Amino acid sequence: MTPLRCLVIGDDPVYRRLLRQHVITALDGAEVAEHDSQRDGRLAREFTAAGFDVVLLDHRPAGEDALEWLADFGNRPMFPPTICLLAEPYAEAESRVLERGAFGVLARRKVDAPRLARLLDDASRRRRAALQEFRLTPAAEKLYRFGQVVIKGERCIRALASSAISNVYLAESEREGRLVCLKVLHQVPDLTDKASPFERFIQEYQIIAGIRHPNVVQIYDLGVADDHAYIAMEYFPAGDLRSRIRRGLRPQEALGILRQVAEALGAIHAVGVLHRDLKPGNVMLRPDGTIALIDFGLAKQLELEAEITATGEIFGTPYYMSPEQGHGREVDASSDLYSLGVIFWEMLTGTKPFLAPTPMAVIYKHSHAPIPKLPAELAAWQPLLARLLAKEPGDRYRSARELVAAIDALPPLAESAA
Repeated sequence: MTPLRCLVIGDDPVYRRLLRQHVITALDGAEVAEHDSQRDGRLAREFTAAGFDVVLLDHRPAGEDALEWLADFGNRPMFPPTICLLAEPYAEAESRVLERGAFGVLARRKVDAPRLARLLDDASRRRRAALQEFRLTPAAEKLYRFGQVVIKGERCIRALASSAISNVYLAESEREGRLVCLKVLHQVPDLTDKASPFERFIQEYQIIAGIRHPNVVQIYDLGVADDHAYIAMEYFPAGDLRSRIRRGLRPQEALGILRQVAEALGAIHAVGVLHRDLKPGNVMLRPDGTIALIDFGLAKQLELEAEITATGEIFGTPYYMSPEQGHGREVDASSDLYSLGVIFWEMLTGTKPFLAPTPMAVIYKHSHAPIPKLPAELAAWQPLLARLLAKEPGDRYRSARELVAAIDALPPLAESAA
């Protein structure tokens, strides 16, 4: 029998850990995830906790009455049974939360371990029976359908984007117990050709999936369903760097993002992967202020090949391409650093460094136009920008690690600029 999976929701990390220990002690092998309600607020509106058997809800999540959260849970289809921890579990309070839909009630101050064990067991049995019955209905197959592909364990919420090689969806992963970005590839794999672009694409994502770095997107799953490969990865409700640039960034914020992207490039370059398509749209934002890189190397290469086949021309504009990439020459890690220099200029100024009426004219400027000058108040950072945007790869930083060291050695800006 699969182990019980429990989601603990509360403000206090110490108390969440205590509840975690209670659950693990009550049911051997139980898996417990936590939601920090103080930091993250309400659960994402699309989230139904589909991957959990039971939820433990502390009495004042995010400083709100637990009754408000229970009402919210009641509006989410097939939300798991919820056990409430009450500060004062007198009869009237218990009656209110049970009427609002709670499965059970426990005293917060001193958790009754045997009662918790019984509630967890009863809730889990009820939950699994309900899910088993649901999975036999026509609605269940529709829930797991992504276009023409059915992926068990991934619940489709809505389509996010489409490209020449894939469709991208927002999904809820029962396995991960979280919202994910699910990329379903159009191309059916050729199992006899281990050197095909498709196979190299999958291999590269397998490499990225092995990277555990805070500034690289998390890959949760790679699989094949109905002969179509899919990739389940981290979802970023906060959007990408383009929106932050439009709103304006303080110089120190821009420098902090530059450093995080450099750290991410160092991690992927270390395993032999180039990004090849670094731009603000591929720098994703998390609610805690950190960033993560997405869409690496061969993913973009395959998209371009598909676009060329379909339309006879490359889709998009080369604002962020290095001179060597724009002219079709071989690229290395320094090409990614050049693209990062373009992003740094855009973060600091709100504009792109090289603009022209046509893509080829932009490519020409990358190769021949002078490196732009930062405003006087940012002049202390001009040498760093000049190294990043050097026309010749050999004149740039030798590695992302060297760039990080250069960032850390920058002199402080004048107070008015910072």
